[in-house]
Amino acid sequence: MESILDVIKQEWEQPKGFDPGIEQIVVNDTLDETNKKGIRTRFVRFAPGAKTQVKFIHDYHEEVYLVQGDQILLDEGELQPLQAYQQGHYFTRPAGTFHGPFSSNSGCILLEVHYYNK
Repeated sequence: MESILDVIKQEWEQPKGFDPGIEQIVVNDTLDETNKKGIRTRFVRFAPGAKTQVKFIHDYHEEVYLVQGDQILLDEGELQPLQAYQQGHYFTRPAGTFHGPFSSNSGCILLEVHYYNK
């Protein structure tokens, strides 16, 4: 059965552990990190100037589409820009891939899909 979510009408939330200025809307979440199965689909929004502080690594696969705005890959120590990404970039990160930290000058919206291959 088809399900339709009007994303524009959804409330953004800042979950515990997210850096200031970074919020999400969870579309679907059956990701079970204990039993290594399922999928999570979410939108992530960075406010202008928001940034993460550390590299990420997780045991599930991740695909990310930069829907709107800009995102910048930062050096972990000094948080200096290393690489800039723009609207339309698509990232595929196999499980165990280090990524980040990130920032955004103008703000951005990402569509993220996290999943296990089992």
